[in-house]
Amino acid sequence: MHKSFIEYIQSSIRDNWERLALTDFNGVSYQYRDIARKVAKLHLLYAHVRIKPGDKIAICGKNSSQWAVAFIATVTYGAVAVPILHEFKSDTVHHLVVHSGARLLFTDDSIWENLDPDSMSALDGIIRLGDFSLIHERNSRLREARMHLNELFGKKYPERFTSEDVIYHKVKDSDVALINYTSGSTGMSKGVMLTYGNLWSNIQFCVDGLTFLEPGDGIVCMLPLAHMYGLVVELLHPFVKGCHVHFLTRVPSPRVILDAFAAVRPKLIVTVPLIIEKIVKTKVFPLLDKPYMKVLMKVPFVDDKLLSKIRHGLLDVFGGNVHEIIVGGAALNKDVEQFLRRIDFPYTVGYGMTECGPLISYCSWKSQRAQSCGRVVDRMECRIESSDPKNVPGELWVKGANVMKGYYKNTDATKAVMKDGWMNTGDLCTIDDDGYIYIRGRNKNMILGPSGQNIYPEEIEQKLNNIPYVAESIVIEDKGKLTALIYPDMEAATKAGIAMGHIDTEMKENIAALNKDLPAYSQISNFKIHYQEFEKTPKRSIKRYLYQHPD
Repeated sequence: MHKSFIEYIQSSIRDNWERLALTDFNGVSYQYRDIARKVAKLHLLYAHVRIKPGDKIAICGKNSSQWAVAFIATVTYGAVAVPILHEFKSDTVHHLVVHSGARLLFTDDSIWENLDPDSMSALDGIIRLGDFSLIHERNSRLREARMHLNELFGKKYPERFTSEDVIYHKVKDSDVALINYTSGSTGMSKGVMLTYGNLWSNIQFCVDGLTFLEPGDGIVCMLPLAHMYGLVVELLHPFVKGCHVHFLTRVPSPRVILDAFAAVRPKLIVTVPLIIEKIVKTKVFPLLDKPYMKVLMKVPFVDDKLLSKIRHGLLDVFGGNVHEIIVGGAALNKDVEQFLRRIDFPYTVGYGMTECGPLISYCSWKSQRAQSCGRVVDRMECRIESSDPKNVPGELWVKGANVMKGYYKNTDATKAVMKDGWMNTGDLCTIDDDGYIYIRGRNKNMILGPSGQNIYPEEIEQKLNNIPYVAESIVIEDKGKLTALIYPDMEAATKAGIAMGHIDTEMKENIAALNKDLPAYSQISNFKIHYQEFEKTPKRSIKRYLYQHPD
């Protein structure tokens, strides 16, 4: 008989009572017993306001220990958590709070100052994430409970509060645990209903597959907690293992991240490709391009020694204690991946989506294959709609314990992706004889070439992102031709002595050179420079729909 999701949380708090649980980097730290007390107090608050299991509680704020406490308190009470990305504009936050029917909203002061409580009339109150004080309330029971919370706690636990008092609400696997709004790539967000069973299956996979993480180990949580990858793999999974989770709390700039790695020395790092690519492209590739290095790299045995030195140097950048780095959210740049494989670097590429809470495929770095995102995870199966799934890309369908219950209050959107228990991911993939999945593109992104050729913009973008001074790019169709929208790497250009006004000339020459390596039907006819970073989804994918129709 397996432990349920709630039992995992309950037993971890009891078993790791004195261990450190959550830390705001360069700030406050809490032991597991502190988390238990905070959760118990929030449960008393919920009960006093007559919140019932199944009621919705929204959380919108930057990553922090208090964010994690609010989430854990909500799901262990049997209420439905509604994590909302703190970067969403205020009108989106209003819409999601109203759409979900949330009764309480936990938020930060910086978000609250742009909110209008009158447009969220179903709320009983708004609670400050920093200290759980009331920002706004329209329910006298909430005000009363908050004022007398310590008193209520003392009455409930008159002797003292111990690990024996940690007994959480019994839920069914099929009950909805959270609604996660994903902006996807088609505009307005859809609310993905994930059950306790979905969360359990994802966490069980991490427990079984990432066995090198042990109680007391540190982990740096970089991804947003309002996104399933950050929530499950960087918070809940280490929490149930008795690990010590560190939240950056500030904008995760490279400097902040590297400082955190040096201090925490994590065994596991979960990240998006951009961070690894930036480190390799700025710290390693320029070194390898030096003439003397090119010569040395051709000398037998010397090349192995140099690569080993570079490998150790890279591992030190990540804290010096890394067992595995999991890259998710997008494919890794081909050149970077080839180099990492050459030095036997412990990275692997996973694949998932909010609708699967989030895991679909993964495999350990030791058995990972180039350009693949691993094999389908436990309790899941997949199939590809293609006449030849090994060679001809087709839509990937998945089925199993990770698949969502559906989209909240949106049966049409649910029916559009679900069929006989199978869910259409919308991704075009191939699969090899050993079950390794290769993502070839998003179906809806495919561009039809002049003679009916299938052009996958992601493949061109990967090459584009490799050319000098390109930070990010999108390839779109414009009047039957391909246009590249480019966000330049001005830092690299400035270092190379290229003035902003001359970036166009450089880009033109580089794209002309790139076109020589592309088939005639997928060559870039035009390009436009964007001086602002492209807008992203919570998953850090570019919101393509905003750029499909050029001015």
